[in-house]
Amino acid sequence: MVNMSVLLFLFLLYTPCAALAAHGVSIDNSLKYPPDFVQFDYTSPKAKKGGKLVLHDIGSFDKMNPFTRKGTAPYGLETLVFEPLTVSSLDEPFAVYGVIAEDIELAANEMSVIFTLNKNAKFSDGSPVTVDDVAYTLAIFKSDKVHPAYPYYYRDISGSEIVGENKIKFLFANKNRELHLIASQIPILSKKFFEITGFGDGDRSDDLLAPVGSGPYTVSDVSPGKTITYKKNENYWAKDSPCRKGMFNFDNIVVKYYKDQTVALEAYKAGEFDFISINIAKQWARDMKGSKFSSGKIIKKNLPHFNNAGMQGFLMNTRRDLFKDRRVRQALGLALDFEWINRSLFYGQYTRTNSFFSNSPLAATGLPQGLELEYLNKFRGEIPEEVFTQSLSAPRTVGKYGIRTNLKKARKLLVESGWSVKNGILTNEEGKHFEFDILLVTQSFERVMASYVSNLKKLGIKVRYRTIDPALYTERLKNFDFDMIVTTYGQSLSPGNEQRNYWQSTAATVNGSKNYAGVKSAAIDSLVDKIIYAANREQLTAACKALDRVLWYGYYLVPNWYLKTHRVSYYNKFLYPEKLPLYYHPFQLLMTWWQ
Repeated sequence: MVNMSVLLFLFLLYTPCAALAAHGVSIDNSLKYPPDFVQFDYTSPKAKKGGKLVLHDIGSFDKMNPFTRKGTAPYGLETLVFEPLTVSSLDEPFAVYGVIAEDIELAANEMSVIFTLNKNAKFSDGSPVTVDDVAYTLAIFKSDKVHPAYPYYYRDISGSEIVGENKIKFLFANKNRELHLIASQIPILSKKFFEITGFGDGDRSDDLLAPVGSGPYTVSDVSPGKTITYKKNENYWAKDSPCRKGMFNFDNIVVKYYKDQTVALEAYKAGEFDFISINIAKQWARDMKGSKFSSGKIIKKNLPHFNNAGMQGFLMNTRRDLFKDRRVRQALGLALDFEWINRSLFYGQYTRTNSFFSNSPLAATGLPQGLELEYLNKFRGEIPEEVFTQSLSAPRTVGKYGIRTNLKKARKLLVESGWSVKNGILTNEEGKHFEFDILLVTQSFERVMASYVSNLKKLGIKVRYRTIDPALYTERLKNFDFDMIVTTYGQSLSPGNEQRNYWQSTAATVNGSKNYAGVKSAAIDSLVDKIIYAANREQLTAACKALDRVLWYGYYLVPNWYLKTHRVSYYNKFLYPEKLPLYYHPFQLLMTWWQ
């Protein structure tokens, strides 16, 4: 007799079926919060609504659409005004929970996902958020109307299909374990609003028109380039959502703009705004003192975090002939005396960066082995041999001779690549002098550059550095119009599609991408795909470590430093939850505070 329970088991095993709808999804199929959770642990049930929060930003703004290529949007606009389908949990590596999407249903073959929209979701003009709005949003974010980072990020979402009154399916071109999470993070636009007003291209007279969104705030007042005021939407539809309880507590959030960080800090100490995150070591160590600090009127705190610190460095534009030779780029890295800078300028606050995934388990350590080595072996002969023979370690200046030892190594590399010193100037065989410009967006980096440029001068290299207007700086980066810049590549604990925008060859020719270095490498392209299409954590980790090594020994930038805490200061007028999140930035934390 046939065992019917066995037949049923086999039927379920081999019959394709959709997964059950879920209130949230994660990269490893585990969720901290159950379907009936009340609010996130890093928020507080004691939070009170009301009051005003005054913040600051540097530079200016000239548009109200944060998604277009041209122009600069005001600080906070995307987070405060535009609601995504889901929101990330800040105490899980990569988990999202539904807001506009109350249910998320990943197909059994992982080639599509269905979002069921919350019927209560509304835009700030009172109109409902519909599946037409979601379909319109996806089409926009895959088009050339947005910043090129978005089409890269959403490239593997081939399209959408409306499957019910409040259900929409996103179709995937390739299998990717995080693609349904990526799809769920898309901020939803009002089709009616943008079809009437136009999506904006930076040249329209109505680019400062307050947008319609479904988020907790609306734009209530704008002084172009100077201040923007966000007002709490009294009819915010998701105020009782467990993903929003205890958050966005202020009635008004004002952002004031300042010329640079030095001016901003003085304004802060004078009481012009309430909260500041400090990224200049000198300011933290020396400039934040006085009666307001000693009396407790102003608080200073180092807040720990577990973020992937990514990479900050002095990046070279390999589109320039001067930086095409890898040996030249390596030589420039040897001229940075981090130990002296950290001791003399940074008061010992920083850790030297030794990875593109600093402060995380994705950073390459030791020599490659196992699956990581298997990925790299495919490119032996095409990638630097150091990838296989040397661990990742930034040049150090220790011992009796300090920086001189490194400068001797640098001089040897420059000679090997055709450069020699003539009359005190580094010159090649064609008589061209080795000189370039470093473009800065903040004056605080000038004192760091003074030390670096002094060391380069000892090699016969002439370097000019200057700080320019933030809007002009942004425009020059978009067009890759620079020799060297200081830039940061932020990383999450689950890297994915954003790596295309950072490193893949196709991004090197797309203005506005973050492939500032102009990286074009078949090996790097392949390893980025390995990251994106990793089937499990083991494959993801191996691919990240392999990419880390190839980027490191490409010497595309001079590694800088990172901090394992957030340095924040605020006026003693706030209350906040007892528990910190694990993976967060200061603005996200501030949205859980109240007055």
